[in-house]
Amino acid sequence: MTIQFSNDMADVVATRRYLHQYPELGLSEFNTSDFVASQLADHGYEVTRGLGQTGVVATLRNGTSSRSIGIRADMDALPIEEETGAEYASKNKGLMHACGHDGHTAMLLGAARILARRKNFDGTIHLIFQPAEENFGGARLMIEDGLFERFPCNAVFGLHNDPSLPFGQIGVKEGPMMAAVDECRITVNGRGGHGAEPQDTSDPIVCGASIIMALQTIASRNIHPLDQMVITVGAFHAGMASNVIPERAEMLLTIRSFDPGVRDELERRIRLVAEGQAASYGMSVTLDYKRGYEATINHKAETDFVRDLARRVIGEDKVIDLPRPSMGAEDFAYMLAERPGTYFLLGTRRTDNDPPLHHPRFDFNDDALPIGTSFWVELAEAYLPPR
Repeated sequence: MTIQFSNDMADVVATRRYLHQYPELGLSEFNTSDFVASQLADHGYEVTRGLGQTGVVATLRNGTSSRSIGIRADMDALPIEEETGAEYASKNKGLMHACGHDGHTAMLLGAARILARRKNFDGTIHLIFQPAEENFGGARLMIEDGLFERFPCNAVFGLHNDPSLPFGQIGVKEGPMMAAVDECRITVNGRGGHGAEPQDTSDPIVCGASIIMALQTIASRNIHPLDQMVITVGAFHAGMASNVIPERAEMLLTIRSFDPGVRDELERRIRLVAEGQAASYGMSVTLDYKRGYEATINHKAETDFVRDLARRVIGEDKVIDLPRPSMGAEDFAYMLAERPGTYFLLGTRRTDNDPPLHHPRFDFNDDALPIGTSFWVELAEAYLPPR
């Protein structure tokens, strides 16, 4: 790919590294929002703040077309203590940009500057800087605050960096792209006592272990083999001492799926398994089941558009159709449920040993900034071609 905007890239790198130093959690991106809004206003955008509490929408109009496009970047960081050792490492203790949202924001800000300078489009561009992708569903909050009523979009687009994909590669996929995510807390209510006298107790640890093992049969015996899903018990808390049987045990589950019917069946089966296993031990369970993000489903026309554009501007050999969806989750799903669009990946891998996303040594690959920035410019101008 020939980078057409090399003079702007030093500023994009500086922006990314500034954002990396000052990470903020979801719905607390106050300084980040101030910085983003100030940059956009300087470039002549109409800036609207406060959607989804800390979200920013920047609007640029040109020409006479009524068509419009939305491009989204997420801004929030994670509660992780950074271990990169970079000179621009986080200055906010216990927080870091471990998912590359600093890079996403920097690329879209860089594209904003170029688009405003060139004005090589006909229509309206809405740049959506979204809070709280990691935890509180900032996309949903912005939509509830009237995002698409106030800023109509014929289509919306979002990308995510991916350190597992070869550098500079664009990964696209029509249909299911990311999974729906649910969480469940299962509490086993037992009767504690002395570890040397288990017959006088109702041991919630043994019951909990039985529940964990039985949950594994849902995938193998209750869900069709071709339906993708995951049930993971990520935490099991019980007891404090070797000779004490506790009163209760607690499990934390993450549940991933794509099909709404499968999603409903997973909740039903998890409840039945937990309650049935507990009853067989003479105990009871309490379940707190919470539905999270919906599945991210890409639309065909917009996915085809991104694929064809990437092949033209980046090269045939740099564009792949992803072989399968990810079991990760993404709240861009809410935007795709409201408007046509697509969510795609930008490969940032340096070596085979790159830290993954959400790792304390993860650091966005700055060499990918020109690619993402330029592609956003190309995409906006191709979607709203000048007359």
